[in-house]
Amino acid sequence: MSFFGKLFSGKKGEPAPTPSEAIQKLRDIENMLTKKQEFLEKKIDIELDTARKNGTKNKRAALQALKRKKRYEKQLTQIDGTLSTIEMQREALENANTNTAVLTTMKKASDALKAAHKDMNIDDVHEMMDDIAEQNDIANEISNAVSSAVGFGQDIDDDELEKELEELEQEELDKELLGVQPETDQLPDVPATDLPAKAKEKKKAVTEDDDDPDMKELMSWAN
Repeated sequence: MSFFGKLFSGKKGEPAPTPSEAIQKLRDIENMLTKKQEFLEKKIDIELDTARKNGTKNKRAALQALKRKKRYEKQLTQIDGTLSTIEMQREALENANTNTAVLTTMKKASDALKAAHKDMNIDDVHEMMDDIAEQNDIANEISNAVSSAVGFGQDIDDDELEKELEELEQEELDKELLGVQPETDQLPDVPATDLPAKAKEKKKAVTEDDDDPDMKELMSWAN
């Protein structure tokens, strides 16, 4: 039996794990192999230090350290390949799990749509839409009939009203242009006082009379 068969088969007779369970197991193995990688890398560094220290002092010890380093490197290479395989397997399972969830949801939606249309007939739907359109037309006709004026203002000629309005407007316009003022029979009163120019002439005449000798003599005789 292969490695993955042993990993996912479980005990005999047990059902196969779900995609989610298999993905989780693969992640656990990835974590375990990653930790082992870190351990081997540290071991390789230690063996390198040992080989350097014993390179000139203890050649045999240095060679043994290099051999161990080679084994660790080989294990590290194997782990790298195993991790790549596991990552590919996990990604494939994740994609399959996503596709399964999407298809399951779409199947449920399709079943729900079929159930919704189960009791529907396309001919019945068209007939119902025709009835709705007909009733809408009837409702519009009723609204138009109700909103129409009946018996109010039907005996009034709109042309006569327009003509009368134009005459009134023309009459007002003529008054404004001609400046017509209200007529009156009463004439203005004559001023009781002399006009300024007339009073000035009268005063001048009196002054000239006072300067005339004959006038002075006449005034003296009269006194």
